[in-house]
Amino acid sequence: MEKQKLLAQGKAKSMYETDSESVLLMEFRDDASAFDGKKMSALNNKGKVNNQFNAFILDLLAKQGIETHFIETISTHESLVKKLDMFPIECVVRNRATGSLCRRLGVEDGLILDPPLFEFFLKDDALGDPLINENHILSFKWASQSDIDEMKRLTFQVNEILRELFDKANLILVDYKLEFGKFEGRVLLGDEFTPDGCRLWDKDTLEKLDKDRFRQDLGDVIESYQEVANRLGIEINLD
Repeated sequence: MEKQKLLAQGKAKSMYETDSESVLLMEFRDDASAFDGKKMSALNNKGKVNNQFNAFILDLLAKQGIETHFIETISTHESLVKKLDMFPIECVVRNRATGSLCRRLGVEDGLILDPPLFEFFLKDDALGDPLINENHILSFKWASQSDIDEMKRLTFQVNEILRELFDKANLILVDYKLEFGKFEGRVLLGDEFTPDGCRLWDKDTLEKLDKDRFRQDLGDVIESYQEVANRLGIEINLD
């Protein structure tokens, strides 16, 4: 596939058209951002680590019956993906309370949530990605009821698969976000699953091994991402 016109550029990824109308090239950059872009930096090898981490997770989910947009990696920092008609929605599952949930509701940090908490957020940096509910989605026609039901079903299915995966690596999957889109009438998992979009704590020490290290100036951000990859058996090629 030949990289062609830049289609869209987010805070850490760029999407390019290819010579196929149904396939895009997704480039993971070394850029890091937090607080809706208010904090920005570049972290060496971040793009390579996240690209290969994402490929491992989405391939594993596909083998478990979760249809995704991922096709294949074509370099250390680039992948080919199906072109989806994305919903402007983030699906968040929380297995433990932390971050914005604690600030919003005043609950204890680290509180185990049983059953896991599901929330919808509007994907809009300018508005701070506000919390929304199903009525918002239906009223503004961001998705249909059947699409909502499928996104929730798939998100909880992903939670079961990945909680077990990370648990075996002595990690707690605290929370994460997923994004979905339509492809040929089907709801597919899109975007990415990397330590940028989830929280992962060591089971024994509760050390943070995710993007909170960047948000909270804890240091060793990419080293922590690589530690998670090593525990999962992901071989990261930095050449």
